[in-house]
Amino acid sequence: MPLRGIGLKLVSVCLFVIMSALIKAASVEVPPGEAVFFRSFLALPVILIWLAMRHELRDGWKTAYPLGHVWRGLAGTSAMGLGFAGLGLLPLPEVTAIGYAAPLLVVIFAAMFLNERVGIFRLSSVAAGMVGVLIVLSPRLSLGVGTDTAQTLGAVLVLMGAVFAALAQVFVRKMVATENTAAIVFWFSVTATIASFLTLPWGWVMPSAPMLAMLVTAGLLGGLGQIFLTSSYRFAEASLVAPFDYSSMLLALIIGYLVFDEVPTGTMLLGAAVVIAAGIAIILRERHLGLQRARQRKVTGTVGKF
Repeated sequence: MPLRGIGLKLVSVCLFVIMSALIKAASVEVPPGEAVFFRSFLALPVILIWLAMRHELRDGWKTAYPLGHVWRGLAGTSAMGLGFAGLGLLPLPEVTAIGYAAPLLVVIFAAMFLNERVGIFRLSSVAAGMVGVLIVLSPRLSLGVGTDTAQTLGAVLVLMGAVFAALAQVFVRKMVATENTAAIVFWFSVTATIASFLTLPWGWVMPSAPMLAMLVTAGLLGGLGQIFLTSSYRFAEASLVAPFDYSSMLLALIIGYLVFDEVPTGTMLLGAAVVIAAGIAIILRERHLGLQRARQRKVTGTVGKF
């Protein structure tokens, strides 16, 4: 079963990277808000079919915490919109690398808002990871001659998107106590669809046929990716499948080079390597702490029987 979970995770990673590539290609015509609408709205039929297949169509979308879905949806929609805007300004691998800041920021935000205890090891790993992010950002944030202001803006937008993505994950951590996974997935797509539709007055366009096909495909792939991602955690522990998120860098490098003629710089690769190493260190630490807590609960339960 763990191998099935890993396989599903890898499929979801591939789908999300291909989706990002399609959004990047469509960004030459379509504004970010419109792209978010297509991504969210067209994911809904896929999610509803998934709920029906799981026999959860009647009750799977029900919620005990509607406001939580609103806040999570707004944070996630902001993250998506900022990321999509950045895709139109930066190379795909660079956007992917900066996006890796999100799980690092989750550690900090969880300590701030959920009162989770964070030890020196994880804090050190987060600090190292953020150094890696700064390495990736450094060419874009320099003020020297020849700096591309559009790419600087793109770097800032993607980093802001990572901040909102981390906030969305913190909301999800809080919501899982009362909400089932199906409801979280469903209501996020609903909230993102509504919120992105409100950007209609800010420059939506009628996309050409090729761009429309890309947007439709991106939306369907996004819905499928969410389902594969959610399903992966049914067959393997989160700490086991989480490191495979970083396989997205390899695919982003390949697509960026073959499709967009993007050649990664040494600085970007170095920064990405530092961020990935820090992220994996945090995941392994979380796994170790989880095993320790499980053993402690087992010992406590055994002692309590006698």
